[in-house]
Amino acid sequence: MPLTTYWLEHAWLGTYAEPGVALDVADGRISAVRTGVDTPPPGAVVLRGFTVPGLANAHSHAFHRALRGTVQVGSGTFWTWREVMYGVAQRLTPDSYFTLARAVYAEMALAGVTAVGEFHYLHHAPGGTPYADPNAMGEALIAAAREAGIRITLLDTAYLSAGFGAAPEHHQLRFSDGTAERWAERASALKDRDGVRIGAAIHSVRAVPADQLSTVARWAEERRAPLHVHLSEQTAENEACHAAHGTTPTRLLADHGVLGPRTTGVHNTHMTDEDIALVGSTSTGTCMCPTTERDLADGIGPAAALQKAGSPLSLGSDSHAVIDLLEEARAMELNERLRTHIRGHWTAAALLRAASADGHAALGWADAGALETGALADFTTIALDSVRTAGPVPRLAPETAVFAATAADVRHVVVAGRAIVRDGSHVSVPDVPGALATAIAALRG
Repeated sequence: MPLTTYWLEHAWLGTYAEPGVALDVADGRISAVRTGVDTPPPGAVVLRGFTVPGLANAHSHAFHRALRGTVQVGSGTFWTWREVMYGVAQRLTPDSYFTLARAVYAEMALAGVTAVGEFHYLHHAPGGTPYADPNAMGEALIAAAREAGIRITLLDTAYLSAGFGAAPEHHQLRFSDGTAERWAERASALKDRDGVRIGAAIHSVRAVPADQLSTVARWAEERRAPLHVHLSEQTAENEACHAAHGTTPTRLLADHGVLGPRTTGVHNTHMTDEDIALVGSTSTGTCMCPTTERDLADGIGPAAALQKAGSPLSLGSDSHAVIDLLEEARAMELNERLRTHIRGHWTAAALLRAASADGHAALGWADAGALETGALADFTTIALDSVRTAGPVPRLAPETAVFAATAADVRHVVVAGRAIVRDGSHVSVPDVPGALATAIAALRG
């Protein structure tokens, strides 16, 4: 691949906004970073605005995007929302899932996302019969990400029970492989490839019996793969775990070897002090999904306490009530302000790291998430002249991006040195709203 030079009007190199930065890119990686370049070099691709490392959406359920708006009618809880979600899940096929996910991942690209962690548990046909290719649904997601131009970590998910050993209910049969051993056999057929990482997930302590948790953890350990798990999202989960095992979900996972530096707990909302200490002392990550957690009335998780204890923070859009990693970063800070009545728990730089480098690390892309020599050439440019971002001096671009900008302010996105969003338009999916509308309309019952 020939060398391409990108000239960044302003760039975030880890602490503050640096004016006039030139990035040389070759073979999908940054080969040189030059600062103090006041004008674009001849032939350089000019990116005006504030360029940051590509954003990592560390927790996604692509098919939940079809619920946007629909689930806002009336009232209810997480559990009533879940019934609507099951209805959508029942209508998906490999072809329709590809069509929907391609549009969803294109929406993510427009929001500056360059890598997604897809927490994937929709494995089989309705009724639980495997497809001819047992990984047809997972492969559809991988193909969708490739066409949308973003990287994917497919977190293939073990989902075996309706709750603490109970057999799956009829709408959960699509999710289950029967046992963790059969899950592992199917998941082992999935392979890493260019732009793709294969990881594992335990749906929750509700959905994987305790005596099978270690099977999933061992599969991930043998492959040095990321392992994610929904953890203490709901108080009802904690209460049921106490009833079944006499302990918290976090302690149950620790006792079965699930926690560790390649593991990420998603939500980590309703945790005891001992839970927080366990997560932190094992360097288990925490993926906060504030826009979903508030949409589902889940609660505000102890993100600051978890990070202080030693848990790296990442961010995800989860159910896609909105797809906006800048809003996720902002919401994490603002939620903590509401909870504590104190401002300034994280700097803008720390929030950008959660949305970029730490998110990529949680997904197994340790060589992404930074504008530095040798890193993957994945980056996102945010406008500094929109109605939301105009006014502040450029040196405050990190604060402007996190606390004022939205996904609508993303102007350019580059993955592996190749533009996938240019001037606010997706290069290969020219009508993303139309693609979303068509894909979602096809799933209406």
